[in-house]
Amino acid sequence: MSRARTARTALTARTTRTALVLLAGPVVLAGLALTGCDQAKERAGEIVSSATGAVASAAEEKMNEVKDGVNAAGDVKAGPTSTDGDRTVAEVTATNPRDKSADYTVRVDFRDDQGNLLDTVVVNVGGVAPGASKTATARSNRTLSGATKAEIAQALRH
Repeated sequence: MSRARTARTALTARTTRTALVLLAGPVVLAGLALTGCDQAKERAGEIVSSATGAVASAAEEKMNEVKDGVNAAGDVKAGPTSTDGDRTVAEVTATNPRDKSADYTVRVDFRDDQGNLLDTVVVNVGGVAPGASKTATARSNRTLSGATKAEIAQALRH
């Protein structure tokens, strides 16, 4: 093979490798970017889940602070959710079946359509007269997206 032909073959091979690298580069970068997005989404989900767990733990601690409380889940109902500004809210109604005034401490869980815990709050309904009902508003700690439902996780009468 002549020197000129060998040089042309080497040049063609280098050009082809360079073209492949230039073409493959964006594909690899796009793949890395997609992987990065997936990882970012996964990490964001982990952070939200961790924060929700921390809020639920704090709510449980708050409920444990109630002295001489008795289970009163049957006395308390959560209404439908709505939005107030950037927060999700639900009206909580406590009905006192006893013959003396009572206070209620209520843990309200906000859940999505699949039943996943999105947020939890503790509300107090104070001074509910005997045989009467009184309401309070449960307000999410953060913005919740999608359809949400409020449910009474725990209620204590004291």
